Amino acid sequence: MAKTKSSYSKTISVKELKELLLDNLNALWENDPALHTKHATSASLIPPIMVWGAPGVGKSTAVRELTQELGIGFIDVRLAQREPVDMRGLPVPDEKENSVKWLVSGEWPRDPASRGIIMFDELTAADKTLQVAAYEFILDRRLGALYHVPDGWYIMAAGNRIEDRAVSCAMSSALANRFLHVEVAAEAESFLQWAKENNLHPAVTGFIKFRPQLLFSQENEDLQRGWPSPRSWERVSTMLKIAEKNQRKSSLKYTIPGLIGQGAAAEFMAFYKNIYYMSDTVDIAECLKSGRTIQLPQKADLLHACCGAVAYQLKSTKDAKLFPVIAENFLKFVQSLPNDFAAMIMNDVESSLAGTKRSEIIKNHPLYASVQQKYKPESLFEL
Repeated sequence: MAKTKSSYSKTISVKELKELLLDNLNALWENDPALHTKHATSASLIPPIMVWGAPGVGKSTAVRELTQELGIGFIDVRLAQREPVDMRGLPVPDEKENSVKWLVSGEWPRDPASRGIIMFDELTAADKTLQVAAYEFILDRRLGALYHVPDGWYIMAAGNRIEDRAVSCAMSSALANRFLHVEVAAEAESFLQWAKENNLHPAVTGFIKFRPQLLFSQENEDLQRGWPSPRSWERVSTMLKIAEKNQRKSSLKYTIPGLIGQGAAAEFMAFYKNIYYMSDTVDIAECLKSGRTIQLPQKADLLHACCGAVAYQLKSTKDAKLFPVIAENFLKFVQSLPNDFAAMIMNDVESSLAGTKRSEIIKNHPLYASVQQKYKPESLFEL
């Protein structure tokens, strides 16, 4: 099946999506009179965002993480799994007034002082009857006369494009015209920053640094099976950690292809075997504990991955009593590196350990002064 070309000439990164959402949230909460019109306030004037993008690029994750960072509510509505009555409510007869009133779902926020995001995820997977049922909520922020969305809640939606070969129903022009439409693409720089913050396995980050085009790819893969996406790479990281913990790395020969497909898995496993001791001849964690020399790979991509693995082990070790020994062996390893790689790994460790007791242990070690003098980093472990 030939892919339909996207109607968007530009895409935004996950980081830019979060920044856009934050701007709209702040505008909503500030309720600036300058944004008001004669008959409308900020809550009804700030446009809801419709996020388009392929499955697995991080649309939903970005929104959920932002609400967690801000400490606000998050309601994820999967419209394709609902019935129209779930939106409108249940009809309840009112004999006194000889009429029908609607009993609205208890999941919708009631507290006027509350704040959060209501996200209609997979909106394009819902059929027309469900989309119509959501119109009033999304467009007018209400359900009949009995329920109004509190002003502190922002409404948005997300969905897949037709060319993604996911379930996708056309959106009506009336609904589409209400949204601010953006398209999110998988972008290596944003993913790598997120991966660092979320402690993904260094084999994943190291590989994506040198093969960023495989962060997301639907080429040459059976999309009914696994294929590379930010979501599937996160799961690759999880399976690597499980296999290494249980010393069953042989299981990776079927778990990795099952997540990212045969083609991407073949490349990744070749990379992994070269640096992450599939043969058990090199164990970076053991080298840092014992002081055994870590042999530096000759190829730049593998050396980059080696540095990532060392930094990962330094940050993830749980043995506080052994950490001074690991710190010393780490600094010895840094001394053996070319200058640019030394600066890279020190900056990586600095950003992850700054402000902790472990950073003080490294900073106060006698070898640290020689590392600092040799590579002259601008701000190592400034506290």
